[in-house]
Amino acid sequence: MPDSEPLGSSPPQHPAAPPTAGPDAPAPQPPHTPLTPAASGFLAALHPPVTIPGPPSPPAPRCAPRDAPGTTAAGTALKRILRGPTGLGTTSLTLPGRHEPPPPGPVPPAPAPPAEGQAVPGLYHHPVPEPDPARVEEVSRRIKRWAEDEVQLYPEEWEGQFDGFSVGRYMVGCHPDAPTVDHLMLATRLMVAENAVDDCYCEDHGGSPVGLGGRLLLAHTAIDHFHTTAEYTPAWRESLTSDAPRRAYRSAMDYFVQAATPSQADRYRHDMARLHLGYLAEAAWAQTAHVPQVWEYLAMRQFNNFRPCPTITDTVGGYELPADLHARPDMQRVIALAGNATTIVNDLYSYTKELDSPGRHLNLPVVIAECEQLSERDAYLKAVEVHNELQHAFEAAAADLAQACPLPAVLRFLKGVAAWVDGNHDWHRTNTYRYSLPDFW
Repeated sequence: MPDSEPLGSSPPQHPAAPPTAGPDAPAPQPPHTPLTPAASGFLAALHPPVTIPGPPSPPAPRCAPRDAPGTTAAGTALKRILRGPTGLGTTSLTLPGRHEPPPPGPVPPAPAPPAEGQAVPGLYHHPVPEPDPARVEEVSRRIKRWAEDEVQLYPEEWEGQFDGFSVGRYMVGCHPDAPTVDHLMLATRLMVAENAVDDCYCEDHGGSPVGLGGRLLLAHTAIDHFHTTAEYTPAWRESLTSDAPRRAYRSAMDYFVQAATPSQADRYRHDMARLHLGYLAEAAWAQTAHVPQVWEYLAMRQFNNFRPCPTITDTVGGYELPADLHARPDMQRVIALAGNATTIVNDLYSYTKELDSPGRHLNLPVVIAECEQLSERDAYLKAVEVHNELQHAFEAAAADLAQACPLPAVLRFLKGVAAWVDGNHDWHRTNTYRYSLPDFW
């Protein structure tokens, strides 16, 4: 039956699962394109073993403008990312080791071997350690309980697809600095809710471009509340339990606002509006059978992309990147490029899945093939090159920002976004239930 929890009520609290002890062995790294000098130093700092911070420190002073005297040199800024911030009040921003003590008892088993799955040949990426198996198991258990008991997300016949999504592994791999499982669940519920809207309103499970705008607008009121007269408020409240996507949005957002600052919650609402705008552009093209130019497709994908996920990395990490720092144009460029690169990863890994689905699905290889008169193989390989250029641009932009504004919260946020980018690729690579590669090599 529909979730009857009153709007805005406090979500139940769940104890955090203790993480396992011992480092995870990283997967072997495939060949990839060389880094630019500016980005190479920054990236070297992003892949040591990541650990959990303590409580957040007081807000740091704002950084100077890029051209202010005394701006930190590039090498110094990048070294600070590597070693973490120092000085009074910065202990909680360092990422040296999990703060949760290992559980008593026998020595835990050796880390699991890297999960199977082939990376797209030639795709520039960074291997990541295997996600903490204890956390993966606990997040997977909790999210399924939430989906089944709290929001009645899917009918019984969809259970295999829900399990095959492997969202526990996904979110643990993308947020290695989350202090607790409770923090991981903030991201996990939102991810599942976003996919419910995509599936049920847009694509696999009854979705359609026809009437999508009305459905999305009403669902958006579950995360960005409708403020109206007393007469009409009850009907809106009742509508929030009327279908699975709205139940999921409402519940996931209720949990999120309990942990987020008002600024972080509003940031997320803004990024979800961007996402919904991208859905509508794609739907409009489907209704008119329009094939966009490649640049138009990439513009759509800047909105219909993963941006809402890495942009909450500070909330999931238990700290806040202040609003004025998040709003900097150079930070916005970093976040946009991260979302764009990770979304083209999705286009590449889901290519064969979409070709086998009913109807015509626009993705980057398909658009390149049609607009530039290339074979399927050549268009796919060019899409790999587009991804690689976007990924390098993201890393270079992050390195520039680290130089311009080497504040602890900025450096940690950049590190969190980079971890999300790497974890997102690893999930696509290893999710052989959903994805397989074309035979182009």
